[in-house]
Amino acid sequence: MNQPATFLRRDPADVTPWAETCGEIRCLVEEKDSAAAEVHQVKIHDAKMHYHAHTDEFYYVIDGQGTMTLDGTEIELHQGVVVYVPRGIKHKAVGNLTVLTVCIPRGVFNDIHELE
Repeated sequence: MNQPATFLRRDPADVTPWAETCGEIRCLVEEKDSAAAEVHQVKIHDAKMHYHAHTDEFYYVIDGQGTMTLDGTEIELHQGVVVYVPRGIKHKAVGNLTVLTVCIPRGVFNDIHELE
């Protein structure tokens, strides 16, 4: 018999950040939490062009401004903008940005393919 779902509350201030492909990340909802998706707060810096073979991502810009390149097309980013990045799309964000990423399905850290 399956356990009933429980809620999760996580404060970014309580999560230790670490460096990854896009910059400094705080994992707010992780794969081990068994939710339908992962949620990360990321401070973009020194991001590398990459793609995900099996993961779709939503970026929500919490603060800042910059650009994102998606398969060679550059778009502008600023506070409040949402970007959907389907699996397979090569992407990279540049600028002074803090974003919330939602990764579906969970398991994105096993699906990062850096291109630079």
